[in-house]
Amino acid sequence: MSFAAEKVDPAVHHSQTDLADLDAAVSRANDALVSEQRHDGHFAFDLEADAAIPSEYILVKHFLGELDPEMERKTGNYLRRRQEQHGGWPMLAAGEMNISASVKAYLALKAAGDAVDAPHMVRAREAILKAGGAVNVNVFTKTTLALFGIVPWRAVPVMPVEIMHAPGWFPFHIYRLSYWARDTLVPLLVLMALKPRAKNPRNLSIDELFIVPPHEVRRWPKTVNQVGVWGAAFAALDKVLHWVEPLFPKKTRATAIDKAVAFVTERLNGEDGLGAIYPSIANTLMMFKVLGMPDSHPDVITARSALEKLVAHNGDEAFCQPCLSPVWDTVLSAHAMMEAQPETMREVERALDWLKPLQVLDVKGDWAYQRPDLRPGGWAFQYRNPHYVDLDDTAVVVLAMDRVRSKTGTRRFDESIARAREWVLGMQSANGGWAAFDVDNTSYYLNHIPFADHGALLDPPTADVTARCVSMLAQLGERPATSAPLQRAIAYLLDEQHPEGSWFGRWGLNYVYGTWSVLCCFNAVDLSPDHPAIRRAVAWLETIQNQDGGWGEDDRSYALDYKGFSAAPSTASQTSWAVMGLMAAGEIDSPAVRRGIAYLAANQSADGLWDEERYTATGFPRVFYLRYMGYAKFFPLWAMARYRNMKVGNTSHVLHGM
Repeated sequence: MSFAAEKVDPAVHHSQTDLADLDAAVSRANDALVSEQRHDGHFAFDLEADAAIPSEYILVKHFLGELDPEMERKTGNYLRRRQEQHGGWPMLAAGEMNISASVKAYLALKAAGDAVDAPHMVRAREAILKAGGAVNVNVFTKTTLALFGIVPWRAVPVMPVEIMHAPGWFPFHIYRLSYWARDTLVPLLVLMALKPRAKNPRNLSIDELFIVPPHEVRRWPKTVNQVGVWGAAFAALDKVLHWVEPLFPKKTRATAIDKAVAFVTERLNGEDGLGAIYPSIANTLMMFKVLGMPDSHPDVITARSALEKLVAHNGDEAFCQPCLSPVWDTVLSAHAMMEAQPETMREVERALDWLKPLQVLDVKGDWAYQRPDLRPGGWAFQYRNPHYVDLDDTAVVVLAMDRVRSKTGTRRFDESIARAREWVLGMQSANGGWAAFDVDNTSYYLNHIPFADHGALLDPPTADVTARCVSMLAQLGERPATSAPLQRAIAYLLDEQHPEGSWFGRWGLNYVYGTWSVLCCFNAVDLSPDHPAIRRAVAWLETIQNQDGGWGEDDRSYALDYKGFSAAPSTASQTSWAVMGLMAAGEIDSPAVRRGIAYLAANQSADGLWDEERYTATGFPRVFYLRYMGYAKFFPLWAMARYRNMKVGNTSHVLHGM
């Protein structure tokens, strides 16, 4: 009986046939992954979010007065395919309708020329009205509608551009925000101050999506974060600002706009764009145009190039990606290939040689506001984003480089590793954890301002990123007995464990991702597999395994009133995380691990890869999710190859930090 076909009696001892079948499956997956390596050594897979960003891409063009029939047609095809049976558009595949994404998709399709009486538009309209109508969209969507004159500006919370003048001690300061909020907000402040009207060549309106005509609405719904003392205080302040903002001195406003433009221009970042993320890139382009800069201006050309670089074409469809993920895709592919083909490092070294010069050694990014004396040394997530390198990518790149160094004896990564280690150590937050981009970014009261209805203004330390940094430091030789940073980090992680045994996953869905990350780092620091925290985590992972042998978890696990694990159909990537977490905890002979590997083998496609329609990654919990097209390509390969290697090597101890 083949390994892939075995579904029952998982405790049966492996036969040579089982391992041979598994080795063949690993080889097919590795060959398929290697075939996607670019000529210069890197990997880059598409990154898909919900319908909002492709819809906004069309709307930005209409704001600028630029019609692009072919792109509208192809993006329209994509949006129509993504519409769910309930009539609306969800935050993630097969999910419940999201009112904001649905309103944007409806408006974008209308912009693309779809008739309002077309069946799919009728279904969308009925679903939106059933949900209370477009009055219930989030703040960013209301801002888009205000720019088109569809709703009045009083529907949008006030964010005065004079914030740019705020001193560092002020309760609201741009460096108190996360990088993504900062870069999105600064150009948006200019738009909100000038309140321009979109060119809107097709005179778009969506009054039919409102139960009460939008300009007659007197009390717009409160944002979900306007609760408690902070929520009430900020709501009152917003009312005052609506009255007094028009009275702000013109000179002060003009200098604040100048500061915002200077901030953006300094970080323009070539064809990768401000922050290398869609919202800030789109806002930058609109800001430049509103300020009267001609199409021929170099900054306008740059911003436009950055926007177009995000568009993914797939036959007769196209969609705008939230960002590009080549560093993340490349380094995770390298880890999977190292596991799959330990006898050769050719493709891995090509990937790491591509990554090496992308290390930022000469730019002190926004993180330096908190750490001005720290030398830079990190990697960004995207092709280029020097002001916003991140801890997660940096740690994972170093883990790969160190592993190649140990395997081959090469010294060419020594300086890269040393500089990254120095930077990571310097970025530890006061509570012992690490965040993604910043240090001590914990002004939690800001998540209660009316503008922050997405609840994602901040970048506080999280268990998954902390675990990655601990894994890196431990693989480089640090041990808790002699390392104060590790002692503090481990204490933080132990304190962060959920009562049921899991850890929160900020950047992956969700507790399965976080638990895998922490179990890997506990293995790396030689925490005993018998430690109570590890035993609780193992028991939790075994408890939530699906009947088919895989693991799955959906976005409901991010609920603020979390009451327990939220099961979902198994996916290849989440199964891989669970299996690798269990192996890191010493459970190589566990029936749960064997069933998980059998699930992966049984669900491998003929091309050697895995199909994964469900979203398993997180942009912002509860409001924005991601589908990395590469996750189902490298994570299952990594898990299956590690299992094979450990069984063949007759060891129960994972030798690497990740």
